[in-house]
Amino acid sequence: MVRLLYTLVFTLALPLVLARLWWRGRKAPAYRQRVAERLGFTPAPGFSARPVWIHAVSVGETLAIAPLVQRLLETYPQRPILITTMTPTGAERVEALFGERVIHRYCPWDLPWFWSRFLQRTNPLLCVIVETELWPNMLHVCARRHIPVLLANARMSARSARGYSRFAALTRPMLEQLTLVAAQSHADAERLHQLGLPSDRLNITGSIKFDIEPDPADISAGAALRVQLGQTRPVLIAASTHEGEDELLLRVWKTLCLDWPSLALILVPRHPERFASVAALARRYSKAVCCRSAADMPSSDTEIYIGDTLGELMQFYATADIAFVGGSFSGTGGHNPLEPAALGKPVLMGPDTFNFAQITQALSDAGGLIQVADEAGLQRALRELIGNAERCGAMAQAARHFVADNRGALDRLQQLIEDQLSVAERNQRL
Repeated sequence: MVRLLYTLVFTLALPLVLARLWWRGRKAPAYRQRVAERLGFTPAPGFSARPVWIHAVSVGETLAIAPLVQRLLETYPQRPILITTMTPTGAERVEALFGERVIHRYCPWDLPWFWSRFLQRTNPLLCVIVETELWPNMLHVCARRHIPVLLANARMSARSARGYSRFAALTRPMLEQLTLVAAQSHADAERLHQLGLPSDRLNITGSIKFDIEPDPADISAGAALRVQLGQTRPVLIAASTHEGEDELLLRVWKTLCLDWPSLALILVPRHPERFASVAALARRYSKAVCCRSAADMPSSDTEIYIGDTLGELMQFYATADIAFVGGSFSGTGGHNPLEPAALGKPVLMGPDTFNFAQITQALSDAGGLIQVADEAGLQRALRELIGNAERCGAMAQAARHFVADNRGALDRLQQLIEDQLSVAERNQRL
């Protein structure tokens, strides 16, 4: 009954959902494309074998699961891979990473008739959901059609758990319909269990984000960009910034330039629809602004470099000496600190890191990350690092070792998926 009530409310809210999608399309026109797929009208995929369906909500989840997708493509060359995302940026990443080797579709909104259409057209053998993108009707329809669902790289922060617990009558049945969960940590597993996930379906595999392997091409491109900016000057990157953080970092950078006039700032906004406004904001702080998307080449005179492209964050990280990871001053829970850590960069973050709470704390304990409480704290921490080669080197080494010491989750997750595929294939033959 609770799920039926949820369905009724979602149905009544659908015009608002469509209006919001259209509104977002003002700045990001891709939101207005392929809308029928969000209603379950998925184009026929064009394959006969039942696919492995992987759902990754946006860019972060797509990048996290990409190494697993690559392994599945190599291990099961005859088994189609279907990837769904919710955002156009996620769709763009799927296309850039895999091209025609996988099928991409937008994920339907969570109404049962949308899901019935989607599953009838795609007929997946197995569903793999990345992290915590759980929807009641999605899981209900999968269970009704006997499609096993594995929650991969699952995380459940204390904050999220409190939110789910307020809707226990909806959450518990939803979790009980999961076939298997690969949790990032004991704490994530315990919270999921307390919310209603049966303990015999829990596996603790660690975070697959530790299995990141920096692409040599990104490192090479970062080195080339560093030559253009100037190899002897200090370079700070502010990555995946949200609204409000850009100006905070620009204020800090401007103040630090009083002591380090050659300090360069690489500013990489999180969302493409903000690229133009962030570039305009940067020009209020400096006349020497260069945008990645423009034809102009950066030089040693460039003071602020705007990373206004998609899929190039790792090369921007590779260019810098020190990395600030955004989303941590915006109340959105922070973004992945393991990306700069894997490249051996000292990492700084603000107070809001609930998306990566355990990783942030562990990286801080290992000596590879400094977490600050406010703008003044960020400025102090940067003053301690800029020009201090010994301190930066120690943090860089600690960060790199921390990532290396925690690898292995991808192997464990792959084994779980292969086991589930074997069971599903056997059941299909019966």
